[in-house]
Amino acid sequence: MKIRSITCFLDPNQSAPTTFQDLSAFSRQAKAAFEGLGFEVQTTRLATTPFPTYLSGLSESAFVAAAKSYEDRAVQAGFEYISLGCAYPDTPRFSEWIPAALAATSQVFFSAQIASPQTGLSLPAVRACGDLIARAAPISPDGFANLRFTALACVPAHTPFFPASYHLGNQPAFALALEAADLVVEAFGQAASIAEARQSLVQKMSTVGARLTAAAEQLSASHSIAFKGLDFSPAPFPTDTCSLGAGIEGLGATLGLHGSLASAALLAEALDQGDWTYAGFNGLMLPVLEDSLLARRSGRQLTLKDLLLYSAVCGTGLDTVPLPGDATPAQLSAVLLDVAALSLRLAKPLTARLMPVPGKQAGDPTNFDFAFFANGTVMDLPAAPLGGLLASSQESLPIHPRWSFPTRQG
Repeated sequence: MKIRSITCFLDPNQSAPTTFQDLSAFSRQAKAAFEGLGFEVQTTRLATTPFPTYLSGLSESAFVAAAKSYEDRAVQAGFEYISLGCAYPDTPRFSEWIPAALAATSQVFFSAQIASPQTGLSLPAVRACGDLIARAAPISPDGFANLRFTALACVPAHTPFFPASYHLGNQPAFALALEAADLVVEAFGQAASIAEARQSLVQKMSTVGARLTAAAEQLSASHSIAFKGLDFSPAPFPTDTCSLGAGIEGLGATLGLHGSLASAALLAEALDQGDWTYAGFNGLMLPVLEDSLLARRSGRQLTLKDLLLYSAVCGTGLDTVPLPGDATPAQLSAVLLDVAALSLRLAKPLTARLMPVPGKQAGDPTNFDFAFFANGTVMDLPAAPLGGLLASSQESLPIHPRWSFPTRQG
């Protein structure tokens, strides 16, 4: 198991003495502390409050220049990546300005809210995000720019996994994103029964969680930087030994075929038993191109609808999904609408990071050159443009959950 990211959070509006450099120095000390415990730290990242709170009233060129300036400051301070947080549904022209900023940068991430418990499902934001994803796709020949954007549905602040990260509050903070799919592979691959597999996984994660939490709380107290918790969504790495898909299939069902939903639910239920401070999703993270087995299954028996179905039993949404390059804004919006509705109805955080690949059709192989990706197959997009009231409405729909939003997301 590795720490995918130590993610620090900061409000650029605050006049407090904490700066990019201060948080970078803190993250270096935190990295040394966690590595001293035997945990490899892959990246350190910085996320700000939603950019409309400090970059409002700018022209497009000034907005792009500001995004580039924040990137330069973050990199100079020693962070690998920076998230400028989320656009709100009423943020002017974000569907045009975010692609322009993505084109001008390489380490800046963005997100946009399409649903929240407070405001409901925003149909205008859903359409704007569909347009944004289509605009960003041709920035590079492989569609890679959309790696740095996601649509958010009911995602809380201080989620440490990018691109969903954003800050709320005055005090600087940090949280840990964990790469723990290998723990699932080990627990499920060595067990003699389902009960033993689940018990083994909970024990492994709780043991790790206790050690990390103790160290994090000590760092928090000594630096006056709030510790927001661990996101133990078992993120994969594109090798079979760290594939969440392989861990799920270790129970006996093939992803995309019947039985795999039950396997996903059993794993998700085990995550709920952990005793650690929760941040972010703490659900099944199934990023298609970041998981070697998911990549192999993509475009074959594993479909877009399957991934959305798994989200109903505590998946984290649609992530790094390769789609046909000719996907239209209207088709993409239809997918986002389902993600937003599912999130609100089930009272759970979901994201959608969709990646149309220019020049590719469903069934074509992908050819990304990225250490965190395993190449797969472009997936079919069974979506048609919305019509009627869904296409014309400028409303936010108050879709109410069957249950109250939990204090611990999962």
